[in-house]
Amino acid sequence: MIQTKTYNKEVLKAIEEGLDRKPKRLPSWLFYDEIGDKIFQAIMRMPTYYLTASEFEIFRTQKDRILNHIIADGSSFKLVELGAGDGTKTEVLLVYFLNKNVPFTYVPVDVSEAVLTQLSTRLKKSLPDLKIHPERKLYSEALEIMKNDTSERKLILFLGANIGNFNSEEAITFIKKLAINMNAPDRLLIGFDLKKDPRLIQAAYDDPEGITREFNLNLLGRINREFGGQFDLELFSHYPFYDPETGVTKSFLVSKQEQDVWIDALEKYVYFEEAEVIHTEVSQKYDLKMINLLAAQTGLEIVDVIYDQKKYFADVVFKLKD
Repeated sequence: MIQTKTYNKEVLKAIEEGLDRKPKRLPSWLFYDEIGDKIFQAIMRMPTYYLTASEFEIFRTQKDRILNHIIADGSSFKLVELGAGDGTKTEVLLVYFLNKNVPFTYVPVDVSEAVLTQLSTRLKKSLPDLKIHPERKLYSEALEIMKNDTSERKLILFLGANIGNFNSEEAITFIKKLAINMNAPDRLLIGFDLKKDPRLIQAAYDDPEGITREFNLNLLGRINREFGGQFDLELFSHYPFYDPETGVTKSFLVSKQEQDVWIDALEKYVYFEEAEVIHTEVSQKYDLKMINLLAAQTGLEIVDVIYDQKKYFADVVFKLKD
């Protein structure tokens, strides 16, 4: 009996639509399979990737300031992390909150089952007293469920400058969805990468070790592994650039030659001209004026802006506008 291979329809649809576009574009969430998760963890440890170190510093030095935004009468709350990843930075807060005997439940939300399993396993060993309730859902789905539970306040975390993966219109739409699923006592903490020396930003996305190159090329590797693609990764190069006027960083995969690439799951060849690009990622950098405008456009108001020492990064706390 011949067995037909089954494919993830949502992922396959994103691949087909993206590669059929002119110019070609693949969504950045495709980076995050099991291999991509591990490569990104290596990126976060790179000396040139200042974002992680900057937010770590904020959490280490300002954890009491963060806690004070959510504790009121000593009642319990939910610490909801959207796109939890490996939770390394958040663990700084988890340890501190536990040591303060604050009643809370940690709710990591991620679409990657592998990441949630890894995170839960590690935290159950290192923090056995932690109440953890992982949710493998889209962000909006998880928050919609929690909105109906008004018994506990929520501190919602969206860290690592992941908001920068959206363009301005997408960011407004995304934060509006978060705001709709917030109650008045809830707080939303978003990490923003700030505009700074363009050379520092460029180096974070084009490191000399080539780890970001490996991360981007893994997207094609994932298509090969999961969907029967025949991409030769040596025939594509990784090209990032930063525009200091707009604050936008973009990453591309560039075809080194004219080529046809077969993908089993699509049952067709995808044609590339020489030097044709696939746009894989956008990372918007912000200043305080842009953050204030974002709040005004999404029904939120800023409660606090917490900077690292160099002001490379800001964790901004929002609430629903009164």
